Amino acid sequence: MDGRKRGGCHWRHSNALVALLAVAAAITAVAALLAATLGAGGPAVATTSATAVTVHASVVGGSAGGGSAASGSAASGSAVSGSAVSRPAAGPTAAPAGVRLPPPVVCRHCWRPSLRESWQVEFAANPAPPYLRVRMFELDGFDTPAATVAALHRTLPGRGVVCYIDAGTWENWRPDASRFPKALLGRPDGGWPGERWLDIARYPGALAQIMRARVRMCQAKGFNAVDFDNVDGYANTTGFPLTADDQLRYNTFLANLAHQFGLSVALKNDEQQIPVLLRYFDFAVDEQCFQYAECTTAQNGGYGLNEFTREGKAVFDIEYTLKLGQFCPAAERDHFNALHKHLSLDAWRQACP
Repeated sequence: MDGRKRGGCHWRHSNALVALLAVAAAITAVAALLAATLGAGGPAVATTSATAVTVHASVVGGSAGGGSAASGSAASGSAVSGSAVSRPAAGPTAAPAGVRLPPPVVCRHCWRPSLRESWQVEFAANPAPPYLRVRMFELDGFDTPAATVAALHRTLPGRGVVCYIDAGTWENWRPDASRFPKALLGRPDGGWPGERWLDIARYPGALAQIMRARVRMCQAKGFNAVDFDNVDGYANTTGFPLTADDQLRYNTFLANLAHQFGLSVALKNDEQQIPVLLRYFDFAVDEQCFQYAECTTAQNGGYGLNEFTREGKAVFDIEYTLKLGQFCPAAERDHFNALHKHLSLDAWRQACP
């Protein structure tokens, strides 16, 4: 979501693929029901303990290079109770043995946006005074100076400023681009000049150190939160055999990293893994969920951005082609904070009334 090169959502699946995934999920659901009838066991669940979270494979969808629909009922979504997430065993498996995740890092003093929050996202240029009287700004982490962040805080006390950084692709114009080992660089990202997907399965080591330095930069500039972009590589053609388990490990690492630096963290896309990642992330940022009819559990077959709002966590959506009247009624109903923006993500905006 970089305004200099990215307009809209280049990682969207085609309608045909979505339909195919829905059929696959339905077939798997029938198989699971038959297995249960024959005494093959109950539904898989995500469990938590004092030390780690174990996610069984049918909780999350996806495989190398494609991505698939998460399991669950479209009517009810996922059930979140206490520290455990329970979902029906109706989706395709990501790994038979499941994945063991670290416990969420608690950030008790982090700034967090309210469920309903006025906001602006601006990447084409740094905002200039007089600043919009909105409660949240999202700006590019590298391009925005600390003085701008300080001015936004000073002119509206309590305002949150979110640091945008890319965590899933390499960008050749960034000042730290030379730090990335060549072995981590994969295929070009959908034709966007200068970008290549990263091998996030190998994040321990150099990639983790680079992300830690970027988050430290966000903290040093005075940002309140981090929005990590392109954290759904497993559902794209990256040049690496990334799995849903790989993505879960990386995304939970990123969320915990932000909290370790006292910053709240947004989940960008990766809607299929929301049932597992919800407890790690503080809010969500998405593009064009209304245009593509993929905002809610009812639309997606059991996972959706409304899982955030059910937990009192804010959702921020950007629409580029729909008019306000085409998405604002649904945004109000679902308690989403939606904007109409130019593809360039310049200062222009229209907010739902």
